[in-house]
Parts: sequence; structure tokens; C-alpha cells
Amino acid sequence: MFSYRKIKKDEGSEARIGEITCSHGIFETPLFMPVGTQATVKTLTPEELYDIKVGLILSNTYHLYMRPGAELIAKAGGLHRFMGWDRGIITDSGGYQVFSLSKLRKINDEGVYFNSHIDGSGHFLTPEKIIEIQEMLGGDIIMCFDECAPYPCPYAQAAIAVQRTTRWAERCKQKHTREDQVLFGIIQGSVYPELRMKSAREITALDFPGYAIGGLSVGEPKKDMYGSIEAISHLLPEEKPRYLMGVGAPEDLVEAVKRGVDMFDCVLPTRLARHGTAYTRRGKIVVRNAVYAEDFMPVDPDCSCYVCQKYSRAYIRHLIKAQEFLALRLLSYHNVYFITELMQEMKEAIAKDRFLNFYHKFYSLYEI
Repeated sequence: MFSYRKIKKDEGSEARIGEITCSHGIFETPLFMPVGTQATVKTLTPEELYDIKVGLILSNTYHLYMRPGAELIAKAGGLHRFMGWDRGIITDSGGYQVFSLSKLRKINDEGVYFNSHIDGSGHFLTPEKIIEIQEMLGGDIIMCFDECAPYPCPYAQAAIAVQRTTRWAERCKQKHTREDQVLFGIIQGSVYPELRMKSAREITALDFPGYAIGGLSVGEPKKDMYGSIEAISHLLPEEKPRYLMGVGAPEDLVEAVKRGVDMFDCVLPTRLARHGTAYTRRGKIVVRNAVYAEDFMPVDPDCSCYVCQKYSRAYIRHLIKAQEFLALRLLSYHNVYFITELMQEMKEAIAKDRFLNFYHKFYSLYEI
């Protein structure tokens, strides 16, 4: 039900094109997966995502476990039927969400005890329980339970998280039974190269169908993020997909693809949209700002999405100031389209062995 095929590697970098086959389709990499935390990509319908040519989305195990509950989703026929989405779904393990509940949780080798952010009720999640939940949700790709170390953190704390992540991965693999799902391992190690390499060796030794790089984009400097990818790229099997979790800024996608990463997810495109910010070829613009009140240009003059073909910055700013939901929908559509097109352009550049040309052109225009 799952396979990965490397199609082409760029001659001047580690960037590569691949193809993922799963239960709900065939999708080319590198690819970006919009985040549907609550079984929806905020403000967008599945039909709009199809129009943008999104293939895979990510849904959040922790949040769906808390509400409406994995049992209810299983009763509905699984997450695809529940949310009316007939393409690929990846569910995360909830490890990052547990990490973010630092004041509400306690971690030990057996699992994590935490209090619900919704009603304060107590819960205990183990690697085995996380697999049970994800099997009930029914995503195409599921993730091992991991411990995401905070940034900054001492070496000793990051080392414990690496050790625990490996033990939990072993337990997840033993528990996993659904043949129509695949289980990816997660590599941790904070910003310590030797810990990243240790984690990569241990997790790849378990022979998962794919490998995720977790614990980044949690506040560390960009150079440490990129360095953490470089530290382990030579340890990751060429014939398996590489997934950088929780990363979605355009410059980070370009840098990670250059280093051989295939898959990405992030809330950033839709989150920025809900705060009135749009991506353009020349960097982000805050459409809600007064400077755009009489700006009748498209959000991005170089974008071919229907939002940029039909609506002006001034109109969308008016909607924002009037607190009209349409503003959030239009900017969300544009931002997801922008990132999806960026991935397509990188694939086309790799196919022609011109990724470095693309890379330099991107930075000649895009202001961070």
C-alpha cells in the first residue's frame, strides 16, 4: 500500500524528485502538506485544496483524540470519510503538542501524563496508545510517539529525549498492525549534531518505511536548523522519504529541499493568512496595514491563483478591517497556493539540473 521511488537527483545539490504511493494516491515530492489540525485546513474546503493540487494533508492526533475522539471518527469510517477528503492523510503522533503543554504534563519512560487544554481532565498516553489512536483515525501515514526536547535545553536533557524516542519507536513498531498504513520513525537530538547522528543511526536501524526529522523550528536559529539536517542527511537511506516536521517558511523549504528533504508540513501559511499576512515573490506583506488601503494591485502580481487574478490588496484589507471571514479564506487560499507552486517550481528546476539557479533567483527576489 506504500512505496517511495526516487526519480531524479539534482546534479548541483542534494535536492531530489521522488514519488510516494499510498492508499489514497500517488504524489510527487518534494511536497508541502497543509495542516488540518481539527480534521480541516482552516477556512478552506477539500474542493479548494484539490483545486490548488494539494495531495497530502496532516491532521493532529492529540487534538482529534481530545475532540471529537478517535472512536467517533472510526465509527464514521475513518478520517477520510469523516472530513470528506479522498487524498492522502498523515497523522502526527501528538509528541509536539505534548511538548507544548509543558505546564500541564509529566513525562517518564512509560509515557506522558497530561491535563487536557480543553477541560483539565487527566490523560495518560503511551506509545502503544498513540498507535491505537492513529489506527482508529485511519491516516495513510502515521508517526511514532517521540519526545521533542525544548530549545534551548542542556545536552543531557536532549540526550534523554533521544534515548526515550528510540525506545518509544521500538514499542510503536511492535504495536503497529494495520497493513494499509505505514509508520514513520522520528529523529530527535535538538541542535546537537552528535545527538542527531546518534538518533538517526538508532531510528534507521529499526527499518521504517520513512523518516521524519522532528524537534526543529522550535525557536532555534536558522543555521542550527539547517545544520541539524546536514548532520544526518548522509545517514538517511536514499531509497526512503525524508520528512521535516513543522517547517513551512518559504526560505526554510528552499534550504531543506537543497539538503535533500522530501516532505514538509506547517500551519504557517494559514496562520499568517488569519493575521492578515500574505506571501509574495518578494517576501511577506501585511495586507492589513494602512499602506495597502488604496493599493489596487493583486496580492502578488506574479501569482496566478484566482485570488490574485480577481481581488486587490485594498479590497482584502477592507474585508480584514470589517472582520469579514472572506478575507481569511482568500488569504489562506493564496498562501497555500503560493507554497504549493513553490514546491512545483523546485521540482521543475531539479528535473533540469537547475536547482542552484532557482535557489539564487529565489533569494535575489525574496526578502526575509
